[in-house]
Amino acid sequence: MKGDMETLADLSEEYRDSIPSDLRQTHSFDWYLEEVYEDPHIARNAHQRVADMFDYYGTEYDEDLGVVEYRLASEDPLNDGENTFYGRNIHESIHEFVNKVKSGARGLGPEKRIKLLLGPVGSGKSDFDRQVRTYFEDYTARDDGRMYTFRWTNLCDVIRDQDPADDVVRSPMNQDPLILLPLAQRDRVIDDLNDHLNAPYTIRNEQALDPASEFYMDRLLDHYDDDLQQVLENHIEIVRLVADENKRQCVETFEPKDKKNQDETELTGDVNYSKIAIYGESDPRAFDYSGAFCNANRGIFSGEELLKLQREFLYDFLHATQEQTIKPKNNPRIDIDQVIVGRTNMPEYKDKKGDEKMEAFNDRTKRIDFPYVLQYEEESRIYQKMLNNADVPEINVEPHTLEMAGLFGVLTRIEEPSGGTVDIVQKAKAYNGEIDDADDVDVKKLRDEASELAEIGEGMEGVSPRFIGDEIAEAIMDSMHRGRGFLSPLTTFNHLEGNLENHGSIPEDRFDRYYRYLEMVREEYKERAIEDVRHALAYDVDEIQRQGEKYMDHVMAYIDDDTIEDEITGREAEPDEQFLRSVEERLNIPEDRKNDFRQEVSNWVSRRAREGTSFNPQDNDRLRRALERKLWEDKKHNINFSALVSSGEMEDDERNAWIQALVEQGYSPEGAREVLEFAGAEVAKTEMED
Repeated sequence: MKGDMETLADLSEEYRDSIPSDLRQTHSFDWYLEEVYEDPHIARNAHQRVADMFDYYGTEYDEDLGVVEYRLASEDPLNDGENTFYGRNIHESIHEFVNKVKSGARGLGPEKRIKLLLGPVGSGKSDFDRQVRTYFEDYTARDDGRMYTFRWTNLCDVIRDQDPADDVVRSPMNQDPLILLPLAQRDRVIDDLNDHLNAPYTIRNEQALDPASEFYMDRLLDHYDDDLQQVLENHIEIVRLVADENKRQCVETFEPKDKKNQDETELTGDVNYSKIAIYGESDPRAFDYSGAFCNANRGIFSGEELLKLQREFLYDFLHATQEQTIKPKNNPRIDIDQVIVGRTNMPEYKDKKGDEKMEAFNDRTKRIDFPYVLQYEEESRIYQKMLNNADVPEINVEPHTLEMAGLFGVLTRIEEPSGGTVDIVQKAKAYNGEIDDADDVDVKKLRDEASELAEIGEGMEGVSPRFIGDEIAEAIMDSMHRGRGFLSPLTTFNHLEGNLENHGSIPEDRFDRYYRYLEMVREEYKERAIEDVRHALAYDVDEIQRQGEKYMDHVMAYIDDDTIEDEITGREAEPDEQFLRSVEERLNIPEDRKNDFRQEVSNWVSRRAREGTSFNPQDNDRLRRALERKLWEDKKHNINFSALVSSGEMEDDERNAWIQALVEQGYSPEGAREVLEFAGAEVAKTEMED
């Protein structure tokens, strides 16, 4: 046991290795000047540092989408994938967000705008905002993301009325040490830095010292007869600056409160009443730099539910964004440097968007839409992540359970297609990437049509993943209480249907439509369950190979306008059109599209032959499905489907073999019995109707 035990020495060493080596060291201004000449990146502004942070953790370019996926979101390397983001839509949104930050890093305008994350509840905007803050903290603790600030020392030696408790004062705004240089000299240094900088942006710093630091600089320069070197050598220490949200250092979150309790000083800071008796009310040393904008300086300001703030508070953002300054009461203006991010839900956005008095504020925002996921398999990965991150009981999640829950969620979010060429389930499948080459489905056209129909954008309304995740959790506990060691789609459907009207965020006028969508999902699951049972009951690898070879022989003869030897008579005959169509009809390929499909599989076989790969119908998904379904049609008449519903009417060995075949597909033994009975009953009903 002791061999597996963590020791205090090991834990201490691991902790020490995670801390920047110079975190508790102090340096001279000369040292800092040498460092920035060696690596000008140290003097980056907030937008530049955040932009580099996204690239630091890795990127992957999706050529099909024209989107950069950032590993901090797509893989979450710091937490072993615990907080990953799924779906084309959200990665497009993240790509757009980063582009705005990178534009701001180049001084193109977005640095003077609020990055407003807009989306419905549960769309991932808060999780992404939190992820950015978390990674920014980590990045600033690494050598690539390091930054520094300064503190004033030995102030009581020169300033007679200085409180002894304030003999050492840290830069209240955590400003970059270069700001200690007068603007003319600072510009010359920055020009030198940019000559050595290897980056898509240039270093810029035209800020003024914060009022308290300006006060100390004036007093000390007066004492040393304007000898700046004496001031910086005798009274300045350079210290490492690491972002820390808990310490409200370079990362700050701000949220609305009750109107009566909200005060603008929460944003800009206020008088430090404990210092008024010492310094006087108008003295800059008596100001408390504890406002959210002050705390966020050099980093990230995050405004939660930003548009729920009163209009008067939103006005404070005008100077903070456009002028990059704040104007506290009883204190001179203060320059700020930070990435300002806001989050809001749809109702508040619609309300503020229509308010003419908010025109100036709206003009200073860059909206980034965070819609719901619109690919149901990606949606199912959100639920799987939820289960992976929880203490889930020993229970088997049956095949299709999470995917069908995801399909229901997606159906509530996408616009109904017009024109009648595809229905809404087919559209969801197309969004999911389930498009064959021969299918006449134009996904881009579907997206463009939806953009015109949706009020703001497709995916900005519908059922939240939180609701579906909650119902999956309830279905798991319900299954456990009933002694069922598996979670099936049928149980999940029952919970979704039973609690749809109990969810406060779903408007009443959508209930009927959502119930209709749920029935569509049931039908889709029925087809998949039957397909699984079909695979278990009639699957024969050798027969599929034989039928596949026969099909391709006849296809090649058909394309070459040639004959083929009859299997029985041995005589040359025309390709068997009836046999060819018996395979193709299993995929609902119409008569007028048969040539396209035959040419498609012919090209596939020819391509593999050139590569030296032998023919195997299992490697072509469409051909495999067609052959499996034909084999099923050939065999199903010899199967007693009614007997599947009752275990007493079937030989145990035969039934166990089918159950084992389903277990190999991912079912639990109990779940396999349920799907056998469910699919058997559905097929028996269809057979009776036919």
